[in-house]
Amino acid sequence: MKKTLCLVLSLLLAFALLPFAGVAAEEAPLTGEISVQAEEGWMDYYKAAIDRVLEANPDAKINLIEMGAFDHLDTIDNTDAGNPDVADVFAIPADRIYGLTDAEVLGAIDAEKLVEKIGGWKDFEAFNEGIGGNFKIEDEYFAFPFNIETLIVFINSANAEAHEIDIEKPIELTEVKDPATVLLPAFDAWYGVALSNSAEIELLGREKEEAAEDYTFFSDLTSDWSDLPEEKQAFFTALYDYWKLNFDANTTLFDPEAGWGYIDDNFTSGQAGVYRLGGPWDTGAISKKANDGKDLVIKPITDITINGKPLLHWKGGWGLAINSRIEGDEEKVALAEALIAELVNPEHAAELFNATGKILENVPAEDYEKFEDLKDIDKDVIKAVIESYQDAPARPLFNEWGRVWDTYKNAVLSWNSVKPESAEAAYAELQASFVAMMETLAAEQ
Repeated sequence: MKKTLCLVLSLLLAFALLPFAGVAAEEAPLTGEISVQAEEGWMDYYKAAIDRVLEANPDAKINLIEMGAFDHLDTIDNTDAGNPDVADVFAIPADRIYGLTDAEVLGAIDAEKLVEKIGGWKDFEAFNEGIGGNFKIEDEYFAFPFNIETLIVFINSANAEAHEIDIEKPIELTEVKDPATVLLPAFDAWYGVALSNSAEIELLGREKEEAAEDYTFFSDLTSDWSDLPEEKQAFFTALYDYWKLNFDANTTLFDPEAGWGYIDDNFTSGQAGVYRLGGPWDTGAISKKANDGKDLVIKPITDITINGKPLLHWKGGWGLAINSRIEGDEEKVALAEALIAELVNPEHAAELFNATGKILENVPAEDYEKFEDLKDIDKDVIKAVIESYQDAPARPLFNEWGRVWDTYKNAVLSWNSVKPESAEAAYAELQASFVAMMETLAAEQ
């Protein structure tokens, strides 16, 4: 009886210890050696994150490769994932996800495990509804959110006061009389989509038919003027009128070379420029134009409207990816994921922003507001980005969208030489260019 009781107690003790053994196995220090790409200004932040990872994993090694993110991508494009100059962990813009996975450069990431570990999202569904879902292809994730970004509004308050413009309410683009009041490079599709998104205009979309594996592409700009809904005709009329306002005033805003200088000159305190679009990465340069920030006010992109509808940019951002060459090495992958989790640790969101300008999706604006080591202007930028991002549509990530950049730009700039006499005539130039683009896409399918 005693032997039986001892056996039973031993078994119960063994089963009781199993969960703890599992946790211990999961938390065992990692080994292995990996490399990570970081830009020059990111190095100190990355070193600190690496130190925190290695403190828990003293037998592991993480090497820093100092290289610009786009330079690193160029290295990948010109060689392959096996190149030793290509890091095991690196930053990628969301719009490169499909091209890099097609080239078999990226390894899969356990996003659900990282979401649970890092925290900040309501649940995994909320993660997928944000930028995290952009990194999912079929059933796997090939990057983890590094930041969110979208365009916001920069306002020169001194110029606004001098020209009696009330910046406490949104400005309507169609009511602007002075072309310098709103400095919007509408010929550039990166900024132009902020206008077209407000009218739900699809420059290039794709849809998958149930019975087919391939996608069908479409564009609203292939429709005849008479077939456009009234609100879309109103949008193209507003775009044409904005161009005409600048054309008649002989400004250089719609000049791809001189336009940017024109924007900077007019936004300078003491001039006529009041509103301009930019990203959080533009804050430093724009601040210098606005009396070193003393005259700078930052608002969400919705502070400019067109036909009564607020401007909307895209839900853009970057991800942290893992090199496919380490995919078969469980220790290296685990170490890479541990590093990613530390790089985007919400506890260090302020340091991350100060070092990189990156804004974490899983940290609310009110939490950023509490960070004492963030400047007030940085808190304003972060708040504006988060507000602008919430209502923005998802950025199209498929490779074919790249055709839109030059198609849109060249068509809008053609107005300078064609000199259309009406919005309908101006739209005809856009339509012709997009019809040609769609015919090329169809021929390549």
